[in-house]
Amino acid sequence: MSKFHERLMKYTRVLYWLFVFLIAAVLLFLILPGEPKFKYEYQKGFPWRHDNLVAPFDFAISKTPKEIEDEKAEQLKAVVPYFSFDTAVVNQKINELRTSFNPTGDSIQDEKEEVFQILSDKLKTIYTNGILQHSSASYDELLGKTEIRKRTGTLVSKISTDKVYSEKTAYNEFYNEIENIKERYPELNEWLSDIIIENYITTNLIYDATTTQKEIDEITQNISPTRGMVQMGERIILQGEIVTGEKYQILESLKASYEKERGKGFDRYTVSVGKIILILSLLGLIFTFLYIYRRDTLDGFRRLLFLILFMVSMVFLASFFNSFPNLHIYLVPLAIFPIVVRTFFDSRTAIFMLIITTLLIGFYAPNNYEFILLQVTAGVVAVFSLNKMHRRVHLVMATIWVFLTYLLVYSALNLIHEGTFIAYNYQMLQWFALSSLLILLVYPLIYIFEKLFGFISDVTLIELSDSNQPLLRKLAEEAPGTFQHSMQIANLAEEVILKIGGNPFLVRAGSLYHDIGKIAKPTFFIENQAVGMNPHDRMDYKQSAEIIIDHVRNGVRMAKKHKLPESLVEFIATHHGTTKAKYFYLKHQQEHPDEKVDEDTFIYPGPLPISKEAAVVMLVDGIEAASRSLKEKTLENLRGLINNMIDQKIADKQLDHSKLTFNDINIIKATLLEKLINIYHIRIEYPKEEEKKA
Repeated sequence: MSKFHERLMKYTRVLYWLFVFLIAAVLLFLILPGEPKFKYEYQKGFPWRHDNLVAPFDFAISKTPKEIEDEKAEQLKAVVPYFSFDTAVVNQKINELRTSFNPTGDSIQDEKEEVFQILSDKLKTIYTNGILQHSSASYDELLGKTEIRKRTGTLVSKISTDKVYSEKTAYNEFYNEIENIKERYPELNEWLSDIIIENYITTNLIYDATTTQKEIDEITQNISPTRGMVQMGERIILQGEIVTGEKYQILESLKASYEKERGKGFDRYTVSVGKIILILSLLGLIFTFLYIYRRDTLDGFRRLLFLILFMVSMVFLASFFNSFPNLHIYLVPLAIFPIVVRTFFDSRTAIFMLIITTLLIGFYAPNNYEFILLQVTAGVVAVFSLNKMHRRVHLVMATIWVFLTYLLVYSALNLIHEGTFIAYNYQMLQWFALSSLLILLVYPLIYIFEKLFGFISDVTLIELSDSNQPLLRKLAEEAPGTFQHSMQIANLAEEVILKIGGNPFLVRAGSLYHDIGKIAKPTFFIENQAVGMNPHDRMDYKQSAEIIIDHVRNGVRMAKKHKLPESLVEFIATHHGTTKAKYFYLKHQQEHPDEKVDEDTFIYPGPLPISKEAAVVMLVDGIEAASRSLKEKTLENLRGLINNMIDQKIADKQLDHSKLTFNDINIIKATLLEKLINIYHIRIEYPKEEEKKA
């Protein structure tokens, strides 16, 4: 059954690896561009940094958007706008004018007929030329135009805009005609004054947007997007030559033609094959690194998933920024990536993953070498400048160091390429500054990842080590002796970890919480007992052992109830390993010499410690407690106690699963001896100097 279980776990692990890396490969394949990428980077007004460039094939020079707009504007000047001409209006208005005369047969009837004829002729003239609602100058379509087209059914004629009336000018024209008539026919003044001019003036020219736009579309569609050709083998630009506006347009045309032509047919498949090889190679490197150097990360499902997904997310973010012309790829705070990885893993993993991620982004980043060099150097500096991030000032300093690294490396590259700062692109400094400032987002990101993946950071460990935390407060109030013991363990274990290497924040927090299970029955533990009051005196040794051993189980239950991180639960569960409650075991043996003792009753449930920090707490916990019971706390007694207890743990195989080395063990012994000497104020006896012979 055990072998079957091991095989099942092994196959499950392998399937999980395949699943995670396959998903990563698919996502990266979709994120990375599928078209061939133009490999040169250039900027208008700056020198050409690359080798001499000749045309690899024939291509047309594209017009700039401004050139196309200018040509379009020039063509539009020749467009004469169309207006629909209503011929029925004039007859309608003349008929209305006729009706208003109301012939009466009086003596002035003949004069009225003459006036009617004059006015109707004037209306015909006005309406024949056409009436617009407003003046021609108020029509955007007529700006700069001297003619319009009048469309009457299928017939089209042109007329000068000067001859076209607006309703206002038509009104004035008709009004002036009436005033002239009044002078010639004074006897008709009263009758002429009754004419309401507005009733006879109305628009009969309506702008025909559909017909006009159709002609505009025909003209603009015929505008060529190119202006000339570059022949294969023709020199385009020399190394060091300034990229002028004309050269820039030729390079842009070459880039567009290259990516268009090479992105078709068989070339597109070859690019996809190259992408697959690149992605699988880099993911293979990640797997190999983790398998050889960080097997615990590879075997930890959540840790592996986080590492791969975070990497893919950074590649996607860079691709997203790169797809917008107004955003620069350097705005992506790539230095955040190694900082976060360093927080949950280690510096080596952070730097390795940074290199792989930067190489993937470099697949489509402009000026690949410069991008990779800048991001790797800035990321490495971020990792080492933020070795400790439990203080806010550390993050601010890391931001400054990253920006200075960007500035220094970019300036160095500029000097190498140009030999001067004249062509220095100061706009890049803006992107570097913004990218560096975005590193300040690392704190909220770390908090989110802690909650999503169950990780723990130094900041959280410091928060948990605060003695005002509910569990620690309860421990101090209900088991004050245990609390003081835990504080002493924390100080000793932290000193040891600083010497052998490890996380001092983790070992301190683990030490403070390792005995919280004693809160359930504090008086059953000697450090919390008053003089002469020991509840074990009224119990048999088996019951006493069970209560003592239960503090481990109680501690684990309390930790899970209060949602302490798994890394702290390890300290609670493993600080006694699988050792015996030796005092009660030996007492029971003495009391029942002929009885076969069930040793399982007196053994702690374990498991054994795995991390360095948990193993150190196991050793320090036992040694600190035993040192209190020494009657004579001399140097030799303490040294013997430390050596015997640690050697016994090794002999009992309690450290077999831990990451401690023999060198670590020697350092632990020396450090604990030094600290206990200081705690108990032991003075070293100096040998007496022999009296000099006379």
